Amino acid sequence: MRYNATIAPEPEQWLASDEQERLIAVEEHHRRMRARVSELELHSAIHVTVENQLAEGVTATVDTFERLLDEGLDRHDAIHAIGTVVAELILRGPRSWRNPEDELRRRLALLDARRWRASTGSASPGSAGRTQ
Repeated sequence: MRYNATIAPEPEQWLASDEQERLIAVEEHHRRMRARVSELELHSAIHVTVENQLAEGVTATVDTFERLLDEGLDRHDAIHAIGTVVAELILRGPRSWRNPEDELRRRLALLDARRWRASTGSASPGSAGRTQ
């Protein structure tokens, strides 16, 4: 499997592949792009989580993804933006929220491209997140 964060993978093919295959494909993509990523395995796992949610049609993730694209983020940056929410939920652990789906939906509703760009130090559309 070959992955490119700027092009949506075919959902059926993505979900039919093994999770490890997905992780390796995302890691290889970032290596090909010479991305400066401090924790490549963790970064790739977050990418895979967001791609899984998009492929599975998780409504809150899909709706947020489309909104972020409409607000000017490119596909890769929109994955990073959603990934920041996913990572926060994972890092806080299950004791910090009662229902993970509700918490994901609530936090994604608060996410917008302008604030995400500001939090990454990027002022221009399409440039945030590539060095993360």
